[in-house]
Amino acid sequence: MSAIAAARLCTIGAALQAAPAIFPLKDIRPGQTGVGRTVFSGSRVDEFQVEILGVLENIGPRESIILARLKGGPLANTGVMQGMSGSPVYIDGRIAGAVALAFPMSKDAIAGIRPIEEMLRVDPEPKTRLASIPPRRPVLAGNQRLEEIATPVSFSGFTESTLEHFSKQLRDLGFDPRQGVAGGGGNPDGKLGNPASLQPGSMITVQLVSGDWSVGADGTVTFIDGDRIYAFGHRFLAAGPAEMPFARSEVLALVPNLNASFKISTAREWMGSITEDRNTAVSGVLGRRAALIPIEIRVAGRPYRMKMIQDRVMTPLITQMAVFSTIDETERSIGPSTFSIRGRIDFENGSLRLDNVYGGDVSAAASASTGIGSPLAYALSSGFDALKVKSVSLDIAPVNRRNQVQIAELAAPREIRPGDDLEIVVSMSEDNGAETSKTLHYRVPVGAPAGTLFITASDAASVNFLDLQSEMGAPVHSPAQVLEFLNNMRPNNKAFVRISRLDTAFTAEGRDLPDPPPSLSMILARGQGNMLNLLNWRGSKVAEIEVPAGENVVTGSKTVQVEVKP
Repeated sequence: MSAIAAARLCTIGAALQAAPAIFPLKDIRPGQTGVGRTVFSGSRVDEFQVEILGVLENIGPRESIILARLKGGPLANTGVMQGMSGSPVYIDGRIAGAVALAFPMSKDAIAGIRPIEEMLRVDPEPKTRLASIPPRRPVLAGNQRLEEIATPVSFSGFTESTLEHFSKQLRDLGFDPRQGVAGGGGNPDGKLGNPASLQPGSMITVQLVSGDWSVGADGTVTFIDGDRIYAFGHRFLAAGPAEMPFARSEVLALVPNLNASFKISTAREWMGSITEDRNTAVSGVLGRRAALIPIEIRVAGRPYRMKMIQDRVMTPLITQMAVFSTIDETERSIGPSTFSIRGRIDFENGSLRLDNVYGGDVSAAASASTGIGSPLAYALSSGFDALKVKSVSLDIAPVNRRNQVQIAELAAPREIRPGDDLEIVVSMSEDNGAETSKTLHYRVPVGAPAGTLFITASDAASVNFLDLQSEMGAPVHSPAQVLEFLNNMRPNNKAFVRISRLDTAFTAEGRDLPDPPPSLSMILARGQGNMLNLLNWRGSKVAEIEVPAGENVVTGSKTVQVEVKP
């Protein structure tokens, strides 16, 4: 056995010997007293007093909460603080659970303690990987709401406007976002710290992003069993199986607040990886490295780099925030502007090409970030394991003016016959009033039925939305099909003229089948059941023609009708 392996076994053995016995939930009684452990300053674990008030039973399936009053240290001034989630509570030297819930706006430090038995059900390395996590819910205690302590999440490197723009989405995830302090955690791919420096009550930071941007969530270690660690006492991202690096942290300051007091901390050394994110706890493994996604964003040649976790919700959101922040930091946020974004997102089973133009007076950064985040979110939410992100590379080229044109007019003859050439004129106007026209041609097929043709000239957003509606109604059978659909999304620097008619249309394998013969319609209707629908309110598409607009962003929509005479 090597010296390193022997030392590791000694460390694990010491941890096992030091692991306290469990004080079971069934023995909890009002009036009992105990001690809790957490960090109030630096990395020193301090104690506070705990008075048991009672047990709230069956707040969920096989879930109960111990209600307790906390005293000592700064708690009389701060109350229950964000960052205390996971602080272990001991009765008679045995661990009973972890501080996990609190009453918002409470004047008294009354907390909900998650029983340790419930936390230990979260296996860091389960044999079966459950992925479904129930929605967050408060616990009603009398007429008050006992809620999971909000997870303080520090954002470093992001502009203030970025946090303001995405604050609602972050709060909906249970985060309390704030500008962070860059710490000495370094690169999570670097050397890991000594497991012996971590103990129950220690502060940890679960890192979502590291590099030129940094995103870290603070909490407290509850229990260490060998190389396994349990923390928080509640969910973090509700991700189920996870792969998130975590670091030992130090507390820089405590901030009392009437709404919610919190700790300011900074990561110091990387310790391992969180591997399970469940309803009652997060758990992980000491000494394990997390696989992260490398991301590079270049704005006018200036590179920004970071590494990010793999998560179907956070990966698109953080990518979107990074794009928004780089544009907001390097370019003006008010005034007409246009951005050309080119790049690619590589998955384990293919690539998504990105090549689009975004513009506007005040929302160009938001439009550009949404244009990158939305297809990434669609891919990751499709449910295919092969669609895990390997890398993201983006080039953003700014233009300090609004390159935008609007579809002003659409002209076509009122009547036409089968076999004739249909001439369509699309006029687009610039902000200065200049107008350009493009003439298109569509030959009406010989034998085309009499009726109305709808000619619609639209921007890419409108056409993509219709296609997305159609795609969502059709089963997706492979990662390749998802990437094919995303790679076929229309760019903003073109107008799209669709010719359609009010005939029943079907989708099969994600593809349009307009106006099939009656016999085939009957077969498709039986096979698709309630998926029988019109592809859009203008009817089934029979043709589509692109109208390039250079580097201009096209907006608007116009429609005319043409009667096909017999």
